[in-house]
Amino acid sequence: MSHTIIDVHLHPFLTDDCRINKYQAVKSPDAFVAHLRQNGITQCCGSVIHRLAGDDFAPIRALNDDALEFRRRYPGFYIPGIHVHGNFPDESCRELERCQREGVNLIGELVPYSMGYDVYASDAMRPVWDLAIELGYVVNIHPTTLEDIDKLLTDFPRLTVIIAHPGEYDAYMAKLDLLRRHPNAYLDICGTGLFRYGMLKYGVDQVGAERFLFGTDFPVCSVGMQVGGVMTEDLTPAERQAIFADNAKRLLRL
Repeated sequence: MSHTIIDVHLHPFLTDDCRINKYQAVKSPDAFVAHLRQNGITQCCGSVIHRLAGDDFAPIRALNDDALEFRRRYPGFYIPGIHVHGNFPDESCRELERCQREGVNLIGELVPYSMGYDVYASDAMRPVWDLAIELGYVVNIHPTTLEDIDKLLTDFPRLTVIIAHPGEYDAYMAKLDLLRRHPNAYLDICGTGLFRYGMLKYGVDQVGAERFLFGTDFPVCSVGMQVGGVMTEDLTPAERQAIFADNAKRLLRL
């Protein structure tokens, strides 16, 4: 494949308890990386995921440590995304500082339902988002409510927010409306939505190709189907390359 493709949304693992493929189709970190490369992925980003109760920051920090270790094992290919947490704003701020010293500038994908919290735009998280802006982080968020995301984008207009998952028609229309109203909002096209033919072309016509980033949600979702979804939409070469890589390069300063 001739395209550069940066996958901004996947979930690597070092241990089986963080391997989130229900069919156990990916057996090891090496197999994880090999499959991505076989399907044309040039670089990838994302967080290590495990279901937590949200009552202790130590396991959250351990997930971030796993992400840093995954980068060490696959240098130049994997870009770590780290977790912060609404129940631990002070610890989250210290974690942002620690990981920035390690060269990290991506938060997420954050997955509240798996991590024991509910919203992003809480009063407790204000210092976390303020510090994220100061340190130059980008954040990729699993959708909560549209009201919560709207408030996050409104209250922190200098925070670059990538919203994961287009969703089906009504959810997608609502997210496009968020993109129209908030220049700091972007959409990561992984998961539900891209398999509906014309979805991506419609969004590009509505808000511009520069607002979309390629993601797979691997190993939950199929890498090949996501790549094919972009390749077969009626896009110009420039639009396709913007979605596959150029937008990620710009936002993440790659």
